[in-house]
Amino acid sequence: MATTAAGNPYVESSDLVANYPGVSLTLANRLDVVGVNPFADATARDAAITSPVQGQMCSLNDDDKVYRYDGAAWATVGGVGAANFTNVATGTYTDTGIDYKYITFTGSGSLVVDQAGFADILVVSGGGPGGNKAYYGSGGGGAGGLTHSANHYLDVGTLTLTVGAGGAINTFTGTASRLGSIIPAPGGTGGAHYSVTAYYAYLSSMPGGSGGGGNSGNNASRLASDGIVGIGNNGGAGVNGTGASGGGGGGGAGGAGVAGSGTVGGTGGAGSSSSITGSAVTRAGGGGGVGGTIGVGGTGGGGDASKVGTAGSGTANTGGGGGGAGGNGSLGIAGAGGSGVVIVRVAV
Repeated sequence: MATTAAGNPYVESSDLVANYPGVSLTLANRLDVVGVNPFADATARDAAITSPVQGQMCSLNDDDKVYRYDGAAWATVGGVGAANFTNVATGTYTDTGIDYKYITFTGSGSLVVDQAGFADILVVSGGGPGGNKAYYGSGGGGAGGLTHSANHYLDVGTLTLTVGAGGAINTFTGTASRLGSIIPAPGGTGGAHYSVTAYYAYLSSMPGGSGGGGNSGNNASRLASDGIVGIGNNGGAGVNGTGASGGGGGGGAGGAGVAGSGTVGGTGGAGSSSSITGSAVTRAGGGGGVGGTIGVGGTGGGGDASKVGTAGSGTANTGGGGGGAGGNGSLGIAGAGGSGVVIVRVAV
């Protein structure tokens, strides 16, 4: 048996028939290394090639990509692959044969990227506060804006990120979260409220990531505010009247807030579910509105409303809206919005 200059074996005329099996095996092994062998997916490849060597190549049918083993891992050929960050990962997991690592920022910081490429990014801003101390029903706070960007290209460098704070009571919105100069997600809007006594503020709903719920009052109800399409939803409307009408719940990232009905406060809008950390988590639920009966917060961290006590705040690092307070002649204290979160995931 002889070999070419590139190291590929071939049969010479001098080789005996008895040597053919060994020559054939050598040739087949060589083809396994230098050929681009197809596999159904990464799981099938790893089961077949248990000890890959540097330079070995293959293709996967599930993503139609060609991979080369670089001595440590399989990397895509002829295109941009996954980004890499040097921060300590919050966790790792495997999904459909692909290994991932991710980092969760619950406070502001920096992401250090040492390899340009693609990443999945979830940005949630701070939720809005509920309407505070309303003699009539008040609206729930809108959830913070939620942006999920799949296969977002990151260049090498250090990206400064901000995790938005939840809106404090008697303020208009939560604080926006962002990653560098990209993927802004506005904060949620505060719920509207109205009081017949001069020393309680009149808070008007404003546009935000998700809209705050409308309030009710004695012929002075406010409409709910709108969310931004794609990252939030509208707040539910308040019900006007001389009695204790229900305020609308704040809109969440997964659904609009429910309008008040009669004396029943509106339920907060549902949040949005993401499995970027390996398991499904719902974030950015709207706060509940309040009237004669309280409305509950939306799934994903929205706070429940309260008539006489303190309403529930949005859950920290979910961007949930705070619950509204007051109604039926009572003057409760609203819940604050929940802080946001930034999560970055890359394939490894």
